[in-house]
Amino acid sequence: MQYSSQAVAKPYFIAAIGLFVGQILFGLIMGLQYVWGDFLFPEIPFNVARMVHTNLLIVWLLFGFMGAAYYIVPEETETELASPKLALALFWIFLVAGALTILGYLLVPYARLAEITGNGLLPTMGREFLEQPTITKIGIVIVALGFLYNITMTILKGRKTVISLVLLLGLWGLAVFFLFSFYNPANLVLDKYYWWWVVHLWVEGVWELILGSILAFVLIKVTGVDREIIEKWLYVIIAMTLITGIIGTGHHYYWIGTPEYWQWLGSVFSALEPIPFFMMVIFAFNMVNQRRREHPNKAATLWALGTPVMAFLGAGVWGFMHTLAPVNYYTHGTQITAAHGHMAFYGAYVMVVLAIISYAMPILRGRAAANSGKAQVVEMWAFWLMTVSMVFITLFLTGAGILQVWLQRVSEDPQPFMVVQEKIALFYWMREVAGLFFLTGLALYIISFFVGSREEEATV
Repeated sequence: MQYSSQAVAKPYFIAAIGLFVGQILFGLIMGLQYVWGDFLFPEIPFNVARMVHTNLLIVWLLFGFMGAAYYIVPEETETELASPKLALALFWIFLVAGALTILGYLLVPYARLAEITGNGLLPTMGREFLEQPTITKIGIVIVALGFLYNITMTILKGRKTVISLVLLLGLWGLAVFFLFSFYNPANLVLDKYYWWWVVHLWVEGVWELILGSILAFVLIKVTGVDREIIEKWLYVIIAMTLITGIIGTGHHYYWIGTPEYWQWLGSVFSALEPIPFFMMVIFAFNMVNQRRREHPNKAATLWALGTPVMAFLGAGVWGFMHTLAPVNYYTHGTQITAAHGHMAFYGAYVMVVLAIISYAMPILRGRAAANSGKAQVVEMWAFWLMTVSMVFITLFLTGAGILQVWLQRVSEDPQPFMVVQEKIALFYWMREVAGLFFLTGLALYIISFFVGSREEEATV
């Protein structure tokens, strides 16, 4: 059964994809600046391009999560959204605030932006990933509170399911841990200690609850497997995620001035962090193998299967590669970190948002279950282009990182940073080419929603 208030998810999904395109364009600009330092200078300096690239990633994923919640919760609770009007109002507030912030990065020097946005009254700016002006952070909190009120009230008045409750826990956790972005102590060790409470406990903690619940919802819809089976899997995965993810924060504490016991805690629990991702792989493929029906939306099924595989490789395998303290001593802050970050974000969060959009958008646009066969072929080409491109981006960055570690940190005659950067430039060029293929895949993903729009739906 469909609920009319699910329609508010549509603008969130459209905004998410639009901002995703912006993120990739700025990623390509940055990639070119690695090998052609004066590219777009002084109009878009590297530090500004990097801020825009990472901030757009966070914002478009938040739009995706919010859209997913607005679509999933009415169906799970079997009741209409508490306030569709509030959801739409918050959409425009968040979109305008996000756009103004990005324009601020691009048009105003960062120090001047801090002056005119009240950073002097409550200093929060200047930290990686949390560069947003203080006024923007306050706006994010207001939007998050309104969003959580809407979702929480809907769940309270309707049916309670494991999926909706895990999703709610993840969304509340996202909001609570963001509050640490307002805590900016003068002591650099304390600053970094709590900074990770936002960055790590988001992506390796509460965001994984959101990932698990979205993936479980899509799998129920495309496989028809009993809800009880999926919910039992979800409980186990979430428990492992929280146990390993929370204490695993310690792998960021190795070299920032914290006590030595963090090297043991961080190493041991980080080594366990791939386990919930591996469990997700087994979970997803088991559910598809046990499916009771062939769903006509093959593309959504493909995204749902690809998500845990790429998340396990990016967050699990590539994360484990440099998470043990004796290894991290040499690899910390190199291109190996960038390789892990790119594949982990793509696998764990980008793909699951694209999976729910792939499943929900045909229905939101008036179809019964799926786009036409021609549209799905284009979308599956998009899946493979983006996924294979991301694998190559990761491999090229890994190659650059290994060479960087050897030349700059391990060899008997360590070479200066910029000398090493010149020697690994070939990897950066190859990464840029792979990035162009990724953009092509994203373009195909968007095109797929307009191909065959007048044709009948794909059938099993």
